[in-house]
Amino acid sequence: MTVLLKDHAKLMQAVLVSGEIIGRKKLQKMIYIAKKVSFPFHERFQFHFYGPYSEELTLRVEELCNMGFLNEIKEKKGGYFQYRYTLTDTGKEFLSLNEVEMPFLQDCLEDMNEQNARFLELVSTVLYFDNLSKEEVSEKVFTLKSSQRYTKEEIDQAYAYIEALKAKLN
Repeated sequence: MTVLLKDHAKLMQAVLVSGEIIGRKKLQKMIYIAKKVSFPFHERFQFHFYGPYSEELTLRVEELCNMGFLNEIKEKKGGYFQYRYTLTDTGKEFLSLNEVEMPFLQDCLEDMNEQNARFLELVSTVLYFDNLSKEEVSEKVFTLKSSQRYTKEEIDQAYAYIEALKAKLN
């Protein structure tokens, strides 16, 4: 398997073990958080309006859809569109022939998939600024994410959640 397809396969494995991921933002946050807690995802992320965002990941998802490995279903939800991602049978077949070794990925991603996108946005923002103290991170969250109205308690929950995910890896 080429190096190029290795990263595609990792993303396919992430969708496979999650069952279904609802929302582009949620998919971005789940991959970013997985990367930050030490899963070998190589997409580069920048800080964006909704927290960490990867153009590379967006393009990789598009490529997987175009190759017929990933299913993207666009649904109208009120005033916006929501996207649902699942692996196609072709994608499952490809993975069965090109195994991806990422122990504990399923456990972590299933857990993340049960969280809402707003909470994952907070968790990924906390992780993005993990070089700062908790006080500085809280300041960043209150400043950069003021429209989300996160509370101090939610920030504490985000830190606890990160530790719980890391604990799953041991």
